[in-house]
Amino acid sequence: MRASKVMVADVTFVADLSGALFWHEQRLLVVSDLHLEKGSSFATRGVLLPPYDTVATLGRLAAVIARHDPRMVIALGDSFHDRAAHERLSAPDRDALSAMQARRDWIWISGNHDPALPSDLGGVVASEVAIGPIAFRHEPTGVAGEIAGHLHPKARVATRGRSMERRCFASDGERAVMPAFGAYTGGLSIRDPAFAKIFQTPGFMAHVLGDNRLHTIAASRCY
Repeated sequence: MRASKVMVADVTFVADLSGALFWHEQRLLVVSDLHLEKGSSFATRGVLLPPYDTVATLGRLAAVIARHDPRMVIALGDSFHDRAAHERLSAPDRDALSAMQARRDWIWISGNHDPALPSDLGGVVASEVAIGPIAFRHEPTGVAGEIAGHLHPKARVATRGRSMERRCFASDGERAVMPAFGAYTGGLSIRDPAFAKIFQTPGFMAHVLGDNRLHTIAASRCY
């Protein structure tokens, strides 16, 4: 099983195990926090990481695009790890990105890591976008009908006698925070007070990305 359902403001989204959301009626795919070129960004500061994160992230993105064939893709901010990251994209990575953008609309939402995206990346740049009852932006504000990223939610849960820590979607049915999609992205525990400020009722859920299915569990049961 590759996907399950997440509701936001009476809209049903397919939650792909890659960490993407797909709105079938709009043929809209949403991903958040790609953090492309994070490895090379660390290298400029003397922290050496294997320089394969962009290839891995774009490969996973190409796979989920092939799976759902969206008409539109929204990249929900922090698509690039720093302001100059796009300049460090290799020619093959640029070609891979262009191939994914072909014959579909593409919206880059600006984030705190990439507040001023250049115009030569393909697609259009926006601070946020609203489609029907849903507002897409990078940093969550907690309003109803919002899908945001930025916080990189993760959850630790007990299953079959062992603990498992994975990326997750966080949602209470009215708003959602997406997991980071990028290969080198960390995570913030869903029990962190930052989430309580967004989901002001205690009953919000963690939709945890498992190996073969989505595990939906009350955030209060995570640790």
